[in-house]
Amino acid sequence: MNTMVLFVPQQEAWGVERMGRFHRILEPVPQRCASSLPMNTMVLFVPQQEAWVVERMGRFHRILEPGLNFLIPVLDRIRYVQSLKEIVINVPEQSAVTLDNVTLQIDGVLYLRIMDPYKASYGVEDPEYAVTQLAQTTMRSELGKLSLDKVFRERESLNASIVDAINQASDYWGIRCLRYEIKDIHVPPRVKESMQMQVEAERRKRATVLESEGTRESDINVAEGRKQAQILASEAEKAERINKAAGEASAMLAKAKAKAEAIRLLADALMQQNGDAAASLAVAEQYVSAFSKLAKDSNTVLLPSNAGDITSMVTQALGIYSALTKPHAAKSPEVTPPALEVPRPPRTELPEVDPRNSS
Repeated sequence: MNTMVLFVPQQEAWGVERMGRFHRILEPVPQRCASSLPMNTMVLFVPQQEAWVVERMGRFHRILEPGLNFLIPVLDRIRYVQSLKEIVINVPEQSAVTLDNVTLQIDGVLYLRIMDPYKASYGVEDPEYAVTQLAQTTMRSELGKLSLDKVFRERESLNASIVDAINQASDYWGIRCLRYEIKDIHVPPRVKESMQMQVEAERRKRATVLESEGTRESDINVAEGRKQAQILASEAEKAERINKAAGEASAMLAKAKAKAEAIRLLADALMQQNGDAAASLAVAEQYVSAFSKLAKDSNTVLLPSNAGDITSMVTQALGIYSALTKPHAAKSPEVTPPALEVPRPPRTELPEVDPRNSS
């Protein structure tokens, strides 16, 4: 029945005709969980973080602040109760098409707060429903700008873009969107399988590349090691040769100095008294020692014709020595060695002997 004041139940719609013609459809007024309207009892206590919108004689009068407030029971009426707390709204799952024509099922969570109770009451019929629809449409439009790979990589930038788009439209409704978070993204099974195959191929590619890079680095390290080993070996051989040459030079110098010192001492000894006799004795000893070693080194023996005449051999050696020491004796005439008295052997003709063999 038409009783002038009607209450349409939830999930129903009543069609109204005026003068036999269609007039309008009565729908249930959406009520929020925090929008229960209190009765005007003249003295009201407004809770914290709530704003009560008061109408006087059907027009907006004022917004009651938290605490003690007074109203006129007949003229004033509490029309809206707005919660100033942060509101969490679940965005229903919806389908969206990406830039590369892949259909996704995506849902999210919206966090918002009423900043202006007057705009939230008179700017839009149901601010929460309006923001939810705006979030869904904005999410579809933002997903259409991205490819499937970028949807997963740029999730944070996608959330920020949706929040900016919602705030630009909800500013006239007195609502501020704080953040938007995508809860879950459902991919079609075939697309999911292709993505899995792509991930596996990418991992195999990375493994192959890493293995080839490891082999290359190993070959480079082995070549560098061989190069350094050859360089160090050549440097060691060079240092060894230098040290050996230095040692041989030092040994030759030491031998030369020792020989020079021995010659000097021998010369000094020969210039003293009875020096020629000592030289004769030394030559005789060396002669006998040389003949004793002839048959030990090889089976070929070369003997002079007068091998048994040791006196003639000593006389010949002393003659050679006297011929070599004449210039030295001419330079130092003040020292005259005594004459060595050696018995003269009978005169014999000596055969010519090769000096290299007689030595």
